[in-house]
Amino acid sequence: MVVLPVVKLATLALKTACKPIASRLKKEAGYHPKFRSFIIAIAQANHRLTTRVQRRIYGRATDVAIRPLNEEKAVQAAADLLGELFVFSVAGAAVIFEVQRSSRSEARKEEIRRQEIQAIQTRNEELAREMELLAHKLEKLEQLSRGRGLFGTLNFGPTHVSENTKSN
Repeated sequence: MVVLPVVKLATLALKTACKPIASRLKKEAGYHPKFRSFIIAIAQANHRLTTRVQRRIYGRATDVAIRPLNEEKAVQAAADLLGELFVFSVAGAAVIFEVQRSSRSEARKEEIRRQEIQAIQTRNEELAREMELLAHKLEKLEQLSRGRGLFGTLNFGPTHVSENTKSN
């Protein structure tokens, strides 16, 4: 199947191309004022969440105020998060695509197997009917051969023995 290598190569090319795209996103993230303020807010929220989780893991006090990141660190952290999110989303989409493609392929194979089994069952039923018919014909032949005797079966004698000649 020619489609399989092309799909795999396209997936690999997409994964390879998404890293430079992610780095470009990181670089461009800090330049636009509205987007910059948005990613700074995301970075600060992420910083607060990870700091709280780390404090809980290490058994430290969680009610202590958390200092916010400075603007440049926040932009850098958000850009890194954005780049990683892009890479993981592309990889996740590629995995989902591969799983769906594989399941469709398996479904086609299963349908072919089901059709083959149905054809075999139909053929078995036909053979069973044919064997039944042949058994019935064989039984009729045996009955006829018993009635005619050896000469009737081998066609040496008369083909019909009438009741009048038997009684005489």
